[in-house]
Amino acid sequence: MPTSSSNGHRPATGNRGRSILGYLLRAGTAAALVLDGVVHLKDAHFYDPNKGSLLTQGELFRIQAAIAIAIAVLVVVWPRRSVWAVAFLVAASAVGAVVLYRYVDVGRLAGLPNMFEPSWGPPGKLLSALAEGAGALLAAAGLAVTVRRPSADR
Repeated sequence: MPTSSSNGHRPATGNRGRSILGYLLRAGTAAALVLDGVVHLKDAHFYDPNKGSLLTQGELFRIQAAIAIAIAVLVVVWPRRSVWAVAFLVAASAVGAVVLYRYVDVGRLAGLPNMFEPSWGPPGKLLSALAEGAGALLAAAGLAVTVRRPSADR
Protein backbone atom coordinates (compact mmCIF):
# COMPACT_ATOMS: atom_id res chain seq x y z
CA MET A 1 0.00 0.00 0.00
CA PRO A 2 1.48 3.39 -0.94
CA THR A 3 2.46 5.70 1.85
CA SER A 4 1.10 9.22 2.20
CA SER A 5 3.20 12.33 2.46
CA SER A 6 2.64 14.88 5.20
CA ASN A 7 -0.03 16.63 3.09
CA GLY A 8 -2.03 13.39 2.77
CA HIS A 9 -1.40 12.87 -0.95
CA ARG A 10 0.21 9.80 -2.41
CA PRO A 11 3.68 10.23 -3.84
CA ALA A 12 3.97 10.62 -7.62
CA THR A 13 5.84 7.33 -7.95
CA GLY A 14 4.98 3.96 -6.53
CA ASN A 15 2.25 1.41 -7.21
CA ARG A 16 0.14 3.73 -9.32
CA GLY A 17 2.63 3.71 -12.22
CA ARG A 18 3.12 -0.03 -11.96
CA SER A 19 -0.61 -0.53 -11.94
CA ILE A 20 -1.07 1.36 -15.21
CA LEU A 21 1.80 -0.58 -16.75
CA GLY A 22 0.28 -3.78 -15.44
CA TYR A 23 -3.10 -3.00 -17.00
CA LEU A 24 -1.46 -2.20 -20.33
CA LEU A 25 0.60 -5.39 -20.28
CA ARG A 26 -2.45 -7.45 -19.33
CA ALA A 27 -4.60 -5.91 -22.06
CA GLY A 28 -1.91 -6.23 -24.72
CA THR A 29 -1.00 -9.81 -23.84
CA ALA A 30 -4.64 -10.87 -23.67
CA ALA A 31 -5.43 -9.18 -26.99
CA ALA A 32 -2.49 -10.90 -28.69
CA LEU A 33 -3.47 -14.31 -27.30
CA VAL A 34 -7.14 -13.87 -28.23
CA LEU A 35 -6.21 -12.75 -31.75
CA ASP A 36 -3.99 -15.80 -32.11
CA GLY A 37 -6.74 -18.06 -30.79
CA VAL A 38 -9.39 -16.61 -33.09
CA VAL A 39 -7.18 -17.00 -36.17
CA HIS A 40 -6.43 -20.63 -35.23
CA LEU A 41 -10.13 -21.39 -34.66
CA LYS A 42 -11.11 -19.70 -37.91
CA ASP A 43 -8.50 -21.53 -39.98
CA ALA A 44 -8.50 -24.95 -38.28
CA HIS A 45 -10.85 -26.54 -40.80
CA PHE A 46 -8.34 -25.91 -43.60
CA TYR A 47 -5.89 -28.19 -41.79
CA ASP A 48 -8.21 -31.06 -40.81
CA PRO A 49 -7.09 -33.25 -43.75
CA ASN A 50 -3.46 -33.16 -42.51
CA LYS A 51 -3.47 -36.19 -40.19
CA GLY A 52 -0.96 -37.57 -37.77
CA SER A 53 -1.31 -40.75 -35.76
CA LEU A 54 -2.66 -38.81 -32.75
CA LEU A 55 -4.18 -35.59 -34.06
CA THR A 56 -4.95 -33.72 -37.22
CA GLN A 57 -3.34 -30.34 -37.67
CA GLY A 58 -6.83 -28.82 -37.40
CA GLU A 59 -7.36 -30.45 -34.01
CA LEU A 60 -3.99 -29.17 -32.89
CA PHE A 61 -5.03 -25.67 -34.01
CA ARG A 62 -8.24 -25.92 -31.96
CA ILE A 63 -6.33 -27.06 -28.87
CA GLN A 64 -3.83 -24.23 -29.27
CA ALA A 65 -6.69 -21.74 -29.71
CA ALA A 66 -8.49 -22.93 -26.58
CA ILE A 67 -5.31 -22.74 -24.52
CA ALA A 68 -4.42 -19.26 -25.85
CA ILE A 69 -7.91 -17.90 -25.10
CA ALA A 70 -8.01 -19.50 -21.63
CA ILE A 71 -4.62 -18.02 -20.75
CA ALA A 72 -5.74 -14.64 -22.09
CA VAL A 73 -8.65 -14.71 -19.64
CA LEU A 74 -6.33 -15.69 -16.79
CA VAL A 75 -3.90 -12.88 -17.62
CA VAL A 76 -6.76 -10.40 -17.29
CA VAL A 77 -8.45 -11.79 -14.16
CA TRP A 78 -5.54 -13.37 -12.27
CA PRO A 79 -2.21 -11.86 -13.38
CA ARG A 80 0.16 -13.86 -11.20
CA ARG A 81 3.76 -14.81 -11.94
CA SER A 82 2.75 -18.33 -12.86
CA VAL A 83 0.08 -17.08 -15.28
CA TRP A 84 2.55 -14.68 -16.93
CA ALA A 85 5.03 -17.55 -17.26
CA VAL A 86 2.43 -19.80 -18.89
CA ALA A 87 1.31 -16.95 -21.18
CA PHE A 88 4.90 -16.51 -22.28
CA LEU A 89 5.34 -20.24 -22.88
CA VAL A 90 2.11 -20.49 -24.89
CA ALA A 91 2.89 -17.49 -27.10
CA ALA A 92 6.60 -18.23 -27.50
CA SER A 93 6.04 -21.91 -28.32
CA ALA A 94 3.37 -20.98 -30.88
CA VAL A 95 5.56 -18.41 -32.67
CA GLY A 96 8.49 -20.81 -32.44
CA ALA A 97 6.44 -23.58 -34.04
CA VAL A 98 5.12 -21.45 -36.90
CA VAL A 99 8.59 -20.12 -37.72
CA LEU A 100 10.14 -23.60 -37.43
CA TYR A 101 7.55 -25.21 -39.69
CA ARG A 102 7.80 -22.32 -42.14
CA TYR A 103 11.52 -22.84 -42.72
CA VAL A 104 12.26 -26.46 -41.70
CA ASP A 105 10.62 -29.65 -42.92
CA VAL A 106 10.61 -31.46 -39.58
CA GLY A 107 8.36 -34.26 -40.84
CA ARG A 108 6.00 -36.22 -38.61
CA LEU A 109 6.88 -35.88 -34.97
CA ALA A 110 5.46 -37.72 -31.93
CA GLY A 111 2.09 -38.50 -33.51
CA LEU A 112 1.71 -35.05 -35.05
CA PRO A 113 1.33 -34.55 -38.78
CA ASN A 114 4.03 -33.02 -40.95
CA MET A 115 3.17 -29.32 -40.62
CA PHE A 116 5.83 -27.96 -42.98
CA GLU A 117 4.33 -25.04 -44.91
CA PRO A 118 7.04 -23.04 -46.71
CA SER A 119 5.01 -19.85 -47.12
CA TRP A 120 3.55 -16.96 -45.18
CA GLY A 121 0.67 -16.90 -47.71
CA PRO A 122 -2.12 -18.89 -46.01
CA PRO A 123 -4.82 -16.63 -44.56
CA GLY A 124 -4.10 -15.66 -40.98
CA LYS A 125 -0.66 -17.27 -40.78
CA LEU A 126 1.39 -14.07 -40.69
CA LEU A 127 -1.19 -12.30 -38.50
CA SER A 128 -1.17 -15.09 -35.92
CA ALA A 129 2.65 -15.25 -35.97
CA LEU A 130 2.84 -11.51 -35.30
CA ALA A 131 0.26 -11.81 -32.51
CA GLU A 132 2.18 -14.73 -30.98
CA GLY A 133 5.46 -12.81 -31.12
CA ALA A 134 3.88 -9.72 -29.58
CA GLY A 135 2.16 -11.86 -26.95
CA ALA A 136 5.47 -13.51 -26.03
CA LEU A 137 7.21 -10.14 -25.66
CA LEU A 138 4.35 -8.62 -23.64
CA ALA A 139 4.06 -11.70 -21.42
CA ALA A 140 7.83 -11.63 -20.81
CA ALA A 141 7.50 -7.98 -19.79
CA GLY A 142 4.56 -8.83 -17.51
CA LEU A 143 6.59 -11.61 -15.94
CA ALA A 144 9.56 -9.27 -15.45
CA VAL A 145 7.32 -6.71 -13.73
CA THR A 146 5.90 -9.31 -11.33
CA VAL A 147 9.36 -10.73 -10.56
CA ARG A 148 10.56 -7.27 -9.56
CA ARG A 149 7.55 -6.73 -7.28
CA PRO A 150 8.11 -7.78 -3.66
CA SER A 151 5.75 -10.70 -2.85
CA ALA A 152 2.69 -8.69 -3.92
CA ASP A 153 2.28 -11.29 -6.63
CA ARG A 154 2.13 -14.69 -4.96
